[in-house]
Amino acid sequence: MKRFSCIAAACGLSLLSCVAFAQKVDPAVAAYRAALADKDGNPGLLIIDKGEILYKTASGPKNATLEKCDFGLGPGVIKGAYAQMPRYMPDTQRVEDLETRLLHCMVTLQGKDATEIKAHRFANESRSENNTDWEKIVSYIAYQSDGMTLSMRKDHPKAQEAIKVGEVLYFKSVGPMDFSCATCHGKTDTRIRLQALFNGLDKKQAGDVMSSWPTYRVSHNAMRTMQHRMWDCHWQMRMPDIDMGSPGTVALISYLTNQADGVKLDLPGMRR
Repeated sequence: MKRFSCIAAACGLSLLSCVAFAQKVDPAVAAYRAALADKDGNPGLLIIDKGEILYKTASGPKNATLEKCDFGLGPGVIKGAYAQMPRYMPDTQRVEDLETRLLHCMVTLQGKDATEIKAHRFANESRSENNTDWEKIVSYIAYQSDGMTLSMRKDHPKAQEAIKVGEVLYFKSVGPMDFSCATCHGKTDTRIRLQALFNGLDKKQAGDVMSSWPTYRVSHNAMRTMQHRMWDCHWQMRMPDIDMGSPGTVALISYLTNQADGVKLDLPGMRR
C-alpha cells in the first residue's frame, strides 16, 4: 500500500516529522473538515448496510450466520455490545476487542479458517470494491452502539491488566526509527502537513477519536476499523506487520478506550 507515512511525510526521517509544531489552519481546510462531519452524507452508511446482509447470511463450511455470536451480552445480542468492548470473555479466557471476538465466532460458528480471514481483513485502496467483507461486518456491529456511552468493562483483573500493558506499549519506543505511539500522539497541537494529530493523553482528544471508529477514510475511499488503525500505525513506524487481534493490539485499544471512557459514540465516523 502506497501512502505517505508519518516517518517520511514531513522532515526526512527526522523525529520532528511526527511532532512538527502546529500552524494556523487554513480556512479552506477548516471548511473541508467541517464538511466531513455531515453524518447523513457519510458513505460508511452504505458499507454498514452491506455488513448487515453479510452478518445475517449463512456462510463457511458450517453454513451458519453470525447471529449467535456472543460479544459479551449474550448470543445474538449486538445492541450496545461494542460500547462495552474490549472486555474479558470467559470462554476464551482473554480480553477481546470487537474484531478479535468476531474472528473467534467466524472460526467456531462458521468453521472458517483464521489465517484466510486475516489475509483478506483490510481492503487495498486500489481495489474497485473498496471494503472487505470483514470491514463491512465490523462496521455494522459497531454501528449498533451508535449514540451509546463508551465504557469498557474493567471489572476483571485481565481487563485491568490489558489497560496497563497498553499504556506501557503506548510509550515504548521500538523499530528502526525508535518511534512510539506517543511520538506522534503524545502532545497537543501537532500535525503532519495538514493532518492534525490527536493527543491520546488528553481525555477529550482521545474521546474524539475513539468515539468515531470505525470511520470512513475519505483518502482511502473505505471504512477502516480500529485494528486497521493499529496495523497502519505499526507500518508507518517501519515495524513488521502486527497480527490482527494480537494481545498487543487489544492492549493498545484497551488503553485508548479507557482514556476515552464515558464519551458518546458517534458512528460511523468520517475522516481524511
